[in-house]
Amino acid sequence: MNNHETADRRDLLLEIGVEEIPARFLPPAIAQIRQLAGPALANAGLPYESLDVYATPRRLALLVHGLAVMQADQDIEVKGPSLAAAYDAEGKPSRALLGFCKGQGVDEADLRQKEVGGNMYVFAVKQVKGQSAAAILPQLLTDIIHKIHFPKPMRWGYEEMRFARPIHWLVALLGGEVLPLSLAGVIAGRITRGHRILGSQHIEIAEPACYVDLLRQNGVICDQQERRELVWRQIQEQAAAIGGVVKEDEELLEEVVFLLEYPTALAGSFEQKYLQLPRELIITPMREHQRYFPVYKEDGSLLNKFIAVRNGDSRFLDIVRAGNEKVIRPRLADAEFFWQEDLRQPLSLLTERLAEIVFHEKLGNMRQKVERLMALAVYIGEALGYSVEELRQTERAAYLCKADLLSHAVYEFPELQGIMGEYYARAGGEQDTVCQAIREHYLPRHAGDEIPATRPGVAVALADKIDTLCGFFAVGMVPSGSQDPYALRRAATGCVQTMVRHGLSLEMHGLAAKAFELLKPHMTESGGRDRVAQIELIINFLRLRVANALTEQGLSYDVIQAIENQRGGNLWEIMLKAHALQEYREQTGFGHLLEGFTRAANLLRAAAAKGELNEAALPQVREDLLQDAAENRLHNHVLQIKQQVHTALRERRYTTVLQLLAGLGGDIDAFFESVMVMDENQDIRMNRLSLLQQIVTLAAQMGDLSKLVEK
Repeated sequence: MNNHETADRRDLLLEIGVEEIPARFLPPAIAQIRQLAGPALANAGLPYESLDVYATPRRLALLVHGLAVMQADQDIEVKGPSLAAAYDAEGKPSRALLGFCKGQGVDEADLRQKEVGGNMYVFAVKQVKGQSAAAILPQLLTDIIHKIHFPKPMRWGYEEMRFARPIHWLVALLGGEVLPLSLAGVIAGRITRGHRILGSQHIEIAEPACYVDLLRQNGVICDQQERRELVWRQIQEQAAAIGGVVKEDEELLEEVVFLLEYPTALAGSFEQKYLQLPRELIITPMREHQRYFPVYKEDGSLLNKFIAVRNGDSRFLDIVRAGNEKVIRPRLADAEFFWQEDLRQPLSLLTERLAEIVFHEKLGNMRQKVERLMALAVYIGEALGYSVEELRQTERAAYLCKADLLSHAVYEFPELQGIMGEYYARAGGEQDTVCQAIREHYLPRHAGDEIPATRPGVAVALADKIDTLCGFFAVGMVPSGSQDPYALRRAATGCVQTMVRHGLSLEMHGLAAKAFELLKPHMTESGGRDRVAQIELIINFLRLRVANALTEQGLSYDVIQAIENQRGGNLWEIMLKAHALQEYREQTGFGHLLEGFTRAANLLRAAAAKGELNEAALPQVREDLLQDAAENRLHNHVLQIKQQVHTALRERRYTTVLQLLAGLGGDIDAFFESVMVMDENQDIRMNRLSLLQQIVTLAAQMGDLSKLVEK
């Protein structure tokens, strides 16, 4: 009996042995098993000490430490007839009560009385004996296995079950006891399999505590975190031994970890001549096709070396190394051929041939998209105050940015689009800024990615994403639920990240209108919405990305709600206002700001609900109708700050706006104490409501302050 096991506790092991599962399926599967197993055991009344989930290409395993072997006994109450129906006028048990007692197997003396909803009822109290874990676990574990979702599940043989890959063996042990579990024609036992080459294919597990060590003895390191640390340490050691370094690459490292069960890293090399190629053209075949780690010098330049990780031990490494070197050689030879062939024709010639590529059947071809990008990027540049030279560079970059889609290199390695365009443009004598903008216009490709650095790059990147968004929205292809085949959410997020990081003051309504204008000649059909509605839909789509970004930055939910429906499409200004609200709520003036605005807004809302107010038809404040000193002071204070507020808004001094609004707090309090807003005289009543409406309208330019919650 191990340290986790006692008389009433046992370890549980479930292992699902399969044909090799794709590496990308395993991290989500680990998370799912963990999320499914914990609550399932808790709901079944089986407490445990700790839980581990392991995964290799050939197995998924759940190891639960210190699991209770029995459910606890429970007292449960069963509701019976009401007290009035349970006894007759003489206090004798009714037929309903006697039938209830018989059905529940209890005596009348054991009943309890309890009030429910104002009426008294009788309850039977029964003790339910806990079941053994051995009786519960087979179905519980089967349910967990069936609930694991994979991107592309399989069926095999005559089985109806779907799983990532065919199941070949099952292990299900509670302590030393085999659980009666079967799945897809496979009966669970205590026999597992080791590494295909290094281990036995018939390993008997006496109890779950032996599992990890037994596998290790048979060439399987089942703990993925241990494999990760081992792989990375070996890679670094191999790189250091050949005088180089390997850069961190979490995505590649994770894939390698889940491709093998027993890692051994080795260093290989390739011909020096290939270092003359663009580094991405060397790295991509190594990384994407062979899962090799490139090796760099200390100065960041590439060495003609790589690190591979085999699924096995250190025997025959020279043969394995030679095989890896043999495989990469033709890959690099192909890359060299693509590079040399692509240099034979200028990018401008490829741009003219872009009509051969359909962007989308409803939105024209790539050559037409380039025409739109040129005009839209220049429009953005003009809005941002670019110089004449910057506008020329922007237009040139937009003209060339898609040309490399017709290159041999990008045809073979699509992930190099934009990157190869920069190299080809530089080889063709284009300006450095134009070359860099070609690479940058795809940025950011994902969350946390770098954003365009050059001004032409910013304009072309925004133009590309806005054109795509407007195009697909125009033909009715709006993302819904998890469906987003054209990555429109990623495009919108990229726009937001670029505008916010660079502090770009762009009015999205005008930009979207320009994009629609440019799209119209190239569209084969419309999505059915009018142009104004489509633009508003896109602005709301972008605003939602702003809200997501603010959430990631740690802003409170009520601040985000307050700015979500901000009018206007200047995303950067919306972001700045949110941060100003977040910061100001920590200051002493926040309470005054919130209280005054809330009182005014609530009163206006109540008047509108009663049909006493048409906000759109409110007249201007008439000074001759101001009767009380308090309303005169409030009116004068509003007039005094109104222009200051507008100036501060224009200059984006949003904290100043909030301070000015908060300064009204004292006069608002005095106003409500001194006057009856809903005066019997309709003219006076409307005049006071108009005064409050001015305050609410001023504050609304910072957001819907009624959404804010005072701390």
